[in-house]
Amino acid sequence: MLILTRKVNQKLIINDNIEVVILESYKNSVKIGVNAPNNVQIYREEVYNEIKKSNKQSIISNIDEISKLKPSQSVSQAFDLMKKINKNESN
Repeated sequence: MLILTRKVNQKLIINDNIEVVILESYKNSVKIGVNAPNNVQIYREEVYNEIKKSNKQSIISNIDEISKLKPSQSVSQAFDLMKKINKNESN
């Protein structure tokens, strides 16, 4: 982890195309701005965790639905693959 001290209006540059600007500083918090390309997704940690939780639940729901299908070789293989994916994401 890189630990820095920055003052208001000072910046951090990440990968030549992401800029983090310190806008204001309060007693126990900092207001920052992030300039990044449109294809870079930026989330607050709590929002990101909710997205991951929702995606994981969706995968579980999909596995449950697939398991209800009549097994054929390709469906069975898909089911096994989704179980492996789900197991890897939980680690």
